[in-house]
Amino acid sequence: MKNIDLLVSSLEYIEAHLNEDMKTADIAQACHCSKSTLEKLFQNVNKISVHGYIIRRRMMLAGRRIATEPNESILKIAVEYGYGSHEAFTRAFKDVWNCNPSEFRGKKFTELYPRAIRLVNVEGDDYIMRRKHVDISELYDLFKERKDCYFVCCDIKSLVPINEIAHKAGDLAILETMNRMNNVAGEEDMVFRIGGDEFCMLTGSTSLEYAEGIVKEILSHNGETIKYDGQDIPLNLYAIATKFSGEQLKYDKLFRELHDAIKVSKE
Repeated sequence: MKNIDLLVSSLEYIEAHLNEDMKTADIAQACHCSKSTLEKLFQNVNKISVHGYIIRRRMMLAGRRIATEPNESILKIAVEYGYGSHEAFTRAFKDVWNCNPSEFRGKKFTELYPRAIRLVNVEGDDYIMRRKHVDISELYDLFKERKDCYFVCCDIKSLVPINEIAHKAGDLAILETMNRMNNVAGEEDMVFRIGGDEFCMLTGSTSLEYAEGIVKEILSHNGETIKYDGQDIPLNLYAIATKFSGEQLKYDKLFRELHDAIKVSKE
């Protein structure tokens, strides 16, 4: 429990200071632990360094600004997130999104690296902190307006072998999963990352036929490849259409049901 509390405290500190000059030592000091302890914890749980997590969270916020505020200066956004030059910001942005900031204008935004959180179940017991426990509050709020609409849930088949090639290859596989879903999403459909390599699309439709059509389109791209370091790596997805079955909408129940649907898609 001590490590869980430490991780939660560090994540909360990071979110509160994303627009500031923030170093790992500052976070460790604020959380009353050593820098090495914090780094080990992030590597074990998030499979990424503290600095790497900060960059990804900053690029998520910057990406949202660029996608939704087309008249805002990219340099101004870069400066707001701690980058002194357009070039340095572009390198960081491209490393996360695999495209230049200018190419991101007008894209349908999906938060590729949501804020990691701790979930608490209805009995009040803490879930084990895992990488898949991410903030789905935006999805939850939207679903309160669409309680009869269908979800399309996706997961990557065999991500571990891709990560064994390189962690960057795994990142590209996750990005491509998001892109495949966004490419088939209708105007009212929204894609959310709900775990390590799990995504869901909240459709704007109450039609099972509509949702199953999206599933069919997503699966039709299985076998298409991503390119990393001169290699063509096949990417295959699981996909399933599902609907929330609970009578009373609760945050943790929605989270569990979406992940349970993904498990069913693998059977």
